[in-house]
Amino acid sequence: MDSSEDIITAETAGCLDGLLVERAHRSPQGIAYRQFDKPSGQWVDMTWSQVLSEVGRWHDAIKGLDLQEGDRVALLMRNSREWAIAEQAALGLGLVIVPLYCDDRPDNMAYIMEDSGTRLLIANTNLWKRAASACGEIDSLEHIVVVPADGDKATEVEGVLNVESWLPGAAAAPEKRKGNPDELATIVYTSGTTGRPKGVMLSHRNILSIAHAALKSYEVFPSDNFMSFLPLSHTFERTVGYYLPMMSGATVTYARSVAQLADDLASQKPTAMVAVPRIFERFYARIEQQLVKKSAIARGLFRFAVRVGWARFEWQQGRANFIRGLLACMLWPLMDKLVASKVRARMGGKLRLCVSGGAALPFGVARSMIGLGITITQGYGLTETSPVICGNPLDNNDPSGVGVALRGVETRIGESDELLVKTPGMMLGYWNNHSATAEMIDQEGWLHTGDQARIENDHIYITGRIKDILVLSNGEKVPPGDMELTMSLDPLFDQIMVIGEGQAYMSAIIVLNSDEWIALANKHVIDPYQADSLNNAKIHNEVLKRCRSLLHEFPGYAKIRRVILTLEPWTVDNGLITPTLKVKRPKVLEAYKDAIASVYE
Repeated sequence: MDSSEDIITAETAGCLDGLLVERAHRSPQGIAYRQFDKPSGQWVDMTWSQVLSEVGRWHDAIKGLDLQEGDRVALLMRNSREWAIAEQAALGLGLVIVPLYCDDRPDNMAYIMEDSGTRLLIANTNLWKRAASACGEIDSLEHIVVVPADGDKATEVEGVLNVESWLPGAAAAPEKRKGNPDELATIVYTSGTTGRPKGVMLSHRNILSIAHAALKSYEVFPSDNFMSFLPLSHTFERTVGYYLPMMSGATVTYARSVAQLADDLASQKPTAMVAVPRIFERFYARIEQQLVKKSAIARGLFRFAVRVGWARFEWQQGRANFIRGLLACMLWPLMDKLVASKVRARMGGKLRLCVSGGAALPFGVARSMIGLGITITQGYGLTETSPVICGNPLDNNDPSGVGVALRGVETRIGESDELLVKTPGMMLGYWNNHSATAEMIDQEGWLHTGDQARIENDHIYITGRIKDILVLSNGEKVPPGDMELTMSLDPLFDQIMVIGEGQAYMSAIIVLNSDEWIALANKHVIDPYQADSLNNAKIHNEVLKRCRSLLHEFPGYAKIRRVILTLEPWTVDNGLITPTLKVKRPKVLEAYKDAIASVYE
């Protein structure tokens, strides 16, 4: 791998659109984006020079819509080079980007566009068809451009512009504009677990400063290849998986879908990827499911390889005794050849950096992945902080925590052990919501994260969410998040919410994996298709036994005594999770109120 860096600083870029212009001038023939072309069945590359030329075409087309600087442009598209090109063209005209989650409910999309005063919507054809019914009453929305994806044809509808006929045949590549880095660049609506989403206002400087600070902690080279599959509407992917590669000159490969991610990893062999814990949890669960079918010797060899790999990692981090570390290093080449390298090959075999964020990564999953030689570093942040606050350095990586603060970020512990931060990535405020801004950022300029934490040797450890603490009737305070993360390691459990506020004991609402449920029901000679089977005493006893086993290291009061089982998943459409996959606890409590009342009778 080429180890020479070519970093564009935040100061050199000036604005987000200036970042692309600078990159195209520095690396005109470098591969910017790679994506699958469904009609031809081929992966297609686009250079930085070609990207800038396409931005010029979009630039001229948007100019014809008579928008003014500061007007809002909503993007409703799957991850693709078209997303980046449309965004860069709009930013280059001083417009403000409002990203929409493709899997969000249409009424929520309509609310965001109405609240932000969106004038232009750029959407994939199929996504526009889904959202159109809810968008008819948006007064500000004047222009809609549809972009075909996956071989679709652009829809010919009155009042909707077809991108194929809307874009000019050719246009001059845009020059770098003299924009103000402190101007509003984007409004990102947080998919809050309660109430309507709030629009987080981020400037060009906010985002560029965080991307640049991250590159001070992690080496990224022009030869790197990022696999992109988290939605670009997620600020984590946008900053770390889009702007950061542009800043460093790396290539971004767009996965076809999460369902096809395994195949895309194997064929495209990325060196880096940004992911949420659920991706690693699924990979871990798949390994565990395959191990069950193996012989006892094969299972033992796998477990031993993970222990050796983990001991080697701990020794490299300076946390293991010399003898044990030396022994692990001696055994590792054999364990790598027999076990670990074969697992890594399923992910392409070249991954050198996996960044996990957006939620807590279960320690057991991190330990197993790292033990197999897959470098995972966990970070932490909020949309309101552009979003990264901290991350684990590769040479000081403690998977049980979320790392050390990025350069320029200050942290401290406030009342109720709340983590407070000051950062160059701190939002300008919430769009049209001064009271919410005042609640988030105090008069001294500290942003209140809402997360409880402790700081040891500069490492930050998240210990709970202030609003999510369960207080039992005996006064014990329990953060359910850690319990839910630990229980999620069982492949039987797809989604979990621990309950028990004000009660004598805790229970759990559990969405079962349908395939694992059938196997479990057959094991107990129970018809899995009978609705009442989920209430069978044998099934409940088995589930509770699994919960006890998983939670054996938790305090005595942190135990699950009763369970509510369901096969109906919590989705964005039924309103029980956010587009970023966070459980809406109040909504789930309302949906299962009768069952909960029965449990605590």
